[in-house]
Amino acid sequence: IHWRHGEEWFWETLVDADVASNPFNWQWVAGSGDDAAPYFRIFNPVHQARRFDPEGKYTARWLRANDADEGEDPVLRPPIVDLRRSREEALAAFQSIRRG
Repeated sequence: IHWRHGEEWFWETLVDADVASNPFNWQWVAGSGDDAAPYFRIFNPVHQARRFDPEGKYTARWLRANDADEGEDPVLRPPIVDLRRSREEALAAFQSIRRG
């Protein structure tokens, strides 16, 4: 998913969206910004959630507030993207660029 889709959604959704930082944060996460080094750094939202939100409180609050059905566990929802496959595809693309 292109970083701009997330950036646009957040811009429309956040109450504190900031024109100076929001696009750059999304570019950094996507590894496509001007400071996106190393090239092989691939953001994994599942690992980040386990590390920084182990009880799922933040995720549950904001997903439930936006689009989770009542009683649904937002942390256990089916993923939109196959993270393993998308990581492998990104690494292969980076390798092909490096080979030139």
